[in-house]
Amino acid sequence: MTSAPSTSGRKRTAILVSGRGSNMTALLSAAADPAYPADIVAVIANVPDAPALDKARAAGIEALAVSHRGQGGRQAFEEKLDAELRNRNVDLVCLAGFMRILTPWFVERWHDRLLNIHPALLPAFKGLDTHARALAEGCRLHGATVHFVRPEMDAGPIIAQGAVAVLDEDTPATLGARVLEVEHRIYPQALALVAADAFEIDGMRVRLKSGADAAQAPLIAPKG
Repeated sequence: MTSAPSTSGRKRTAILVSGRGSNMTALLSAAADPAYPADIVAVIANVPDAPALDKARAAGIEALAVSHRGQGGRQAFEEKLDAELRNRNVDLVCLAGFMRILTPWFVERWHDRLLNIHPALLPAFKGLDTHARALAEGCRLHGATVHFVRPEMDAGPIIAQGAVAVLDEDTPATLGARVLEVEHRIYPQALALVAADAFEIDGMRVRLKSGADAAQAPLIAPKG
């Protein structure tokens, strides 16, 4: 299928998922407001039975699977994924629990249009098991980061971060639950900033454009 470009001025956005899609749900909720600058036009999963697909359909969003299995390799899968995105005239892509490491080929094709959320205060704790690692290292603050994707894992200019205090009685599960609340708050804010084209990138820093509304800056204070 081929979709017509948006005439509303909102950036056509796709969300890539692999599982339940809690961050996807937060983005869909924000985008339900017609004043929000991003329009979620598709949710794509690499796992055909991902629960997020049913949630997206229930919200009236086109949802489809592009399985990474049986495609003949990573780039062959990504070429098919890229074609589905381009057929829908997608402007921005949000990774929301998408459990695939993307190749430089795909990342460069979507340079500065591909966002990810990571459950740690990057550049600390790249990779998996971030909550357990933060506890093991004795961190007093932990949190989440939204960033532009680069070919290196969990790297790229940081758009937004949110922090929570690490409590003495925390376990990875309790800490992770509070960080997830932060994720659901900062991802819609970061996408809004990007979709409104209110940013500029300076090296690894994302700045508010001169003259942009300061209220668009997704600055999140630490919370307990």
